Order: sequence, then structure tokens, then C-alpha cells
Amino acid sequence: MNKFQPIDFQDLDDLFAFLPTEELEIVKALRLLVYECIPEVKEKLSYNVPFFRVKKTICFIWPGSVPWGGTFEGVQFGFTKGHLLLNEDNYLAAGKRKYVRTITFSSIKEIDFERLRLLLYEANIVDSEG
Repeated sequence: MNKFQPIDFQDLDDLFAFLPTEELEIVKALRLLVYECIPEVKEKLSYNVPFFRVKKTICFIWPGSVPWGGTFEGVQFGFTKGHLLLNEDNYLAAGKRKYVRTITFSSIKEIDFERLRLLLYEANIVDSEG
């Protein structure tokens, strides 16, 4: 356990058992999308949430109920090299981050799967070139 998080999940089952139902549905839908778009991806829990990598880390899924210096509502989907993605309409938010770009979903209905699919394909290309 680290000083920023009062919990320490051993695996995905631990995480899934911890999550509220609505967050769990969103997390599972986003995980399936990542695997659909990047079949060779490897998943690993870091900071108690799923991170996905091929060469380097490509994206992550952060449920709001998993603490990291505070909590938020919904589930955040983030691209670790989001600053390199085409994001002309600011679909992905930078916040105060230099590289990471995220979008937060509070229900499964909010997810634009086609748009995320294109971003995942693009993020995989960025990863393969890096």
C-alpha cells in the first residue's frame, strides 16, 4: 500500500468487488473496447487501477471511487500520451496535465464507443512509433 491510497487491490477481481455497480459496468465496457482495438495489449494494475500497454503505457481506466488524493464521480478513461493524439475539438481534457488527456463518464450511455475506438487505434500507432 502506498501513502496516497488507503486500499491495495491484489488483482482485478479485488477491484471489481470494490466498485459500485454503475462504475463496474463502465469499467468492463471500456476494458472490452481496449482489448477489441488493441488485442496485443497487456493489462496491469497500477495505483490500484487498470493500465494498458504494448511498448509503453497507452491508456488507463480510473474509477472515481478508487482514491488518489480525493475521489470524483464516474469513471475516467485516460491516454498517457494524449497530447500526441488529434484532439482538435477537445473531446479529451488536459486539465493541468502536460501529456495525459482524459474523459470522464458517469454512465455507460455517455460513452461514444466509435470515437474512443478511433482514439485507441491512434494511440496504438503513437505507441508503436515511440
